[in-house]
Amino acid sequence: MLSTLARAATRRPLTVIGLWAAFLLLGFGLGTGVFADLSDDVPDVPGTESDTADDHLSGVDPSGESVTAVVAGRAVSDAALRAQVERTVAEVRRIAGVADVPDPYTTPGLTARDGQALIIPVTFEGGLSDEAEEQATDTAVETVKRIDAPDVHVSGGELLGRQLGERAQEDVKNAELISLPVVLALLLVVFGGLRAAALPLVIAVSGIAGAFLGLFAFSQVTDISVYAIQVTTMLGLGLAVDYALLMLVRFREERRHTDDVVEAVHRTVDAAGRTVLFSGLTVAVSLTGLLVFPSVFLRSMGLAVAAVVVVDMLAAVTLLPALLTRFGGRIRPSKARTEDEEGRVFARLARFAQRRRVAVLVTVVPVLLLLALPVTGMRIAIGDARQLPSNTEARRLFDTVDAHFPKGTGVSPVVVVLKPGTGTATADRIRALVPNAESRRLPGGNTVVELQPPGGVDGGAATGLVERVRELRGDEPVEVTGVAARLVDFRAMLAERAPWAALTVLAGIFVLLFAFTGSVLIPLRTIATTLLSLGAALGVVVWVFQDGHGAGLLGGAGLGALSLTAPPLIVSIAFGLAMDYELFILARMREARQRGEDHEEAVVTGLRRSGRVVTCAALLLAVVFGAFMTGGFSPILQIGLGLTLAVLIDATVVRMLLVPATMALLGRRAWWAPKPLRAVHDRFGLREAATSERSVSTNA
Repeated sequence: MLSTLARAATRRPLTVIGLWAAFLLLGFGLGTGVFADLSDDVPDVPGTESDTADDHLSGVDPSGESVTAVVAGRAVSDAALRAQVERTVAEVRRIAGVADVPDPYTTPGLTARDGQALIIPVTFEGGLSDEAEEQATDTAVETVKRIDAPDVHVSGGELLGRQLGERAQEDVKNAELISLPVVLALLLVVFGGLRAAALPLVIAVSGIAGAFLGLFAFSQVTDISVYAIQVTTMLGLGLAVDYALLMLVRFREERRHTDDVVEAVHRTVDAAGRTVLFSGLTVAVSLTGLLVFPSVFLRSMGLAVAAVVVVDMLAAVTLLPALLTRFGGRIRPSKARTEDEEGRVFARLARFAQRRRVAVLVTVVPVLLLLALPVTGMRIAIGDARQLPSNTEARRLFDTVDAHFPKGTGVSPVVVVLKPGTGTATADRIRALVPNAESRRLPGGNTVVELQPPGGVDGGAATGLVERVRELRGDEPVEVTGVAARLVDFRAMLAERAPWAALTVLAGIFVLLFAFTGSVLIPLRTIATTLLSLGAALGVVVWVFQDGHGAGLLGGAGLGALSLTAPPLIVSIAFGLAMDYELFILARMREARQRGEDHEEAVVTGLRRSGRVVTCAALLLAVVFGAFMTGGFSPILQIGLGLTLAVLIDATVVRMLLVPATMALLGRRAWWAPKPLRAVHDRFGLREAATSERSVSTNA
């Protein structure tokens, strides 16, 4: 297959380039439409009690979405302000699609005790079309914003998703403006020429277009989280640079041995292209674990990121060969170096780890386990507006309310649906759980009871209240929904499905690594060492963002829990990225063994000839992740830090020390497989093409 792709790319390079140009136009044209249709609601799990209860309410509750406005910075008793507010409330009530706007001056709890702020909730009619709801929302916001006060902020409901979408688009643009020049500068250092350095950026832009297009396609059938934009774009950019870097290093190497550019491209695709293919497959397989979860968010993220990985992989083995065919003759070959000069630092590290294998293991493994220790106390939560950057409209509204109103004001209640047939005694016991529980009758004999929990929207008090209601109801037709109930159901879903997700990913990775190496022990060693680096990275994220140690230095805060989106995404994506570097190294080890080198020297050769590529790739990914962390969204900060640490730890400590140490311990047994499996591999296994002695020397 790779040979066919290489021949097509070199035979008709302009056609291939033209097709990719059309893809880019489609991605940056149609694909960017996803920014207008993003959701901030990610914890829904189809089929859970909170989801079915919410669906039931949507069908019987005549009220619809709502937005909240806060007016502050001016005494609410000011006669001119009161006249403006009352006039505004009357105008908003007359807007088509608006169901209710309470007067903050006559409704208890809507004016601050300090007399410096007031809240105006706006509830829309249920059953509005998207267009009608959007028009009603925009008109209401425009009307409220005309109030003359220092601080007037409006957010919530459908408006919040739009506000976050606009912010996400701005953050992606800023991250690209930061990362692309830095990546180009680093590539110039690596390749020493602008032409070679620019080609990975072309592949990176293809990855970004693929991210936008993939997300837009999925947005047509499911909700896409605002956080998906940054995650998929950063990976699309980072992996594209990784794959292009590997291919270009190999192409410059092959150019030393042939003046025929087309032949050099064929050799590059035949050798490094296989590594790119398996790298892409391992990342994609790592993301299949997300498909095990019934969460729409996790599934859509897994599919979207996998689609981006496939785009990057295809660009590396089709677009890049076409570009090299047209412009590769102007790219200088890599410098010939003697074996003593080539990769000396990495060769010395490998030999040191082999000689001191036990010392390396008893030193490195406990350190990584210590870093991973905070994971044992990890907590996840949906979170509130404190996760957002301080200059977003929703965060400003939250901070203003928090400054002027009692703690807990605006916290979403636990919503209990009492369906027909619910006993009076049960209903009374549920209402008695909190003081001042609010009830309202709905058509069809349904009653909604809203229980206001103390503390945060998803704190222990709120989730405990959900569990208490579910204990009290017995067999009666009572369902619980709301933010806290969704969190309870999400946690239960993770606990139930996580073992199956892990089994799916580990089995898939094992099969791919076996197909690549023909060994059953190398996949097991790789999985064990990767889990160490992954645990260490996740432990640091918990220590920083949950416990609050140094979060402020990254623009975040210790929130007492991680975002529920962060751990599953960090684990699945980081696992796949770690496999990238493992395959880069294993490919070179395999080549050395095919040439007849013994097992210890093959390990040294593998690190010598791949160490620079792995280090540069990890550094470039860290730059990309760091640029996306400048946006200030706490979940993105958590994911970015986790992936950055996982990549750097894996590319340095694990691959440069643990890999040679564990390979030395295994010795010749590292490449062992039972005879039946060996026969299967000989027949079906795919591996790096063998190369001649003259064609493997490289400065990488």
